[in-house]
Amino acid sequence: QVQLVESGGALVRAGESLRLSCLVSPRNFKTSSMAWYHQPLGNQRDLIAAITPNGITNYAVSVKGRFAISRDNAKNTVYLQMNGLKPEDTGVYYCNLAGNTLMPWGQGTQVTVSP
Repeated sequence: QVQLVESGGALVRAGESLRLSCLVSPRNFKTSSMAWYHQPLGNQRDLIAAITPNGITNYAVSVKGRFAISRDNAKNTVYLQMNGLKPEDTGVYYCNLAGNTLMPWGQGTQVTVSP
């Protein structure tokens, strides 16, 4: 059973914007803090944005002020609005729970930012 489905990645130019979406299985969503993770090619997967069930957000320094995480509990979906994209934002983006216990990873969505 697929629990996480990410979408919205694309090839864009520096300075442009994207919005990523992640459909989450209902059983895990409404009472869970969710997060977006970024994995550049050949590097580790890092948490970059998180949101609590009631909408409190937190960001990594690298994306603060440029990215915004949000959630729609009625749609079991978490979003990542990415503005002012930089080449270093290139990589695969995943969503998952925000914490030590994770669901099986989805396939992720590729974001490529050209200079």
